[in-house]
Amino acid sequence: MPVVAGTFYPGDPDVLRSTVSRLLGEGPAVQAAHGSMGLVVPHAGYLYSGRVSGATFRRASGCGRPEVVILLGASHTGLGPTFSLSDAAAWRTPLGDVQLDREAIGALAAAGMRIYEPAFHREHSVEVQLPFLQVLWDDPVPIVPICVQPGPLEELAAAGATLLEATRGRVTWVVASSDFTHYEADSVARERDRVALDPILAVDAARFYRVCAENGFSICGVGAITTLLALASRKGWRESALVAYETSGDSTGDRAAVVGYAGVTLAQGGLSQCEA
Repeated sequence: MPVVAGTFYPGDPDVLRSTVSRLLGEGPAVQAAHGSMGLVVPHAGYLYSGRVSGATFRRASGCGRPEVVILLGASHTGLGPTFSLSDAAAWRTPLGDVQLDREAIGALAAAGMRIYEPAFHREHSVEVQLPFLQVLWDDPVPIVPICVQPGPLEELAAAGATLLEATRGRVTWVVASSDFTHYEADSVARERDRVALDPILAVDAARFYRVCAENGFSICGVGAITTLLALASRKGWRESALVAYETSGDSTGDRAAVVGYAGVTLAQGGLSQCEA
């Protein structure tokens, strides 16, 4: 059952569909995929981060429908190993069920990732992404939810290689779910996030991980983003774009203590030629 329906996003299906459609904006959700790609998207309540998420998913959808979406969530509960897989058959939102990709989950479990369902029981970072996929395509793409804890750089980088092997030959989106700076003045948050985004846009996993550690950044999805960047480097996703950036102050008007939200796309090339 949904964990945060009615709080982070509307619980009424009609209101939810209308809200997500508005956040995604106009443009076709292309059916023929141009290739695999990576995304960084926020996971706060839609009131605060929904515009950034919608713009990023819309941009990615212009390159076509993937065969599978790997959702690298941030852990806010501290439960489970560094990487936790879900063993459910499907995940539900008010818009219906989204099937899990059993083939990819089996391959990841065989490679050493653990199935640990409690990691998802009170976690919102993956769930809030699902309505965007459901509204983009009436038949949602199968997903692989993974809850990612902070971990050593070597372990996160190795997981990037594992994900690469598990999805080889399939058009895949790898989505790192993360908010950025938490509860700093707006000007401070924007500067800190600028520093963090620089290695992300350079597709440099080690530098991003090091910058976050050395500066004590409060980015909740450091593990998820580092894993994505390690995979992106192996895949040759060198075309990066900052699609959107806001802070919660842009929604609330309160600039004293904000949270930062960034939407990023990573692709092998030709993203600028896609339709959205």
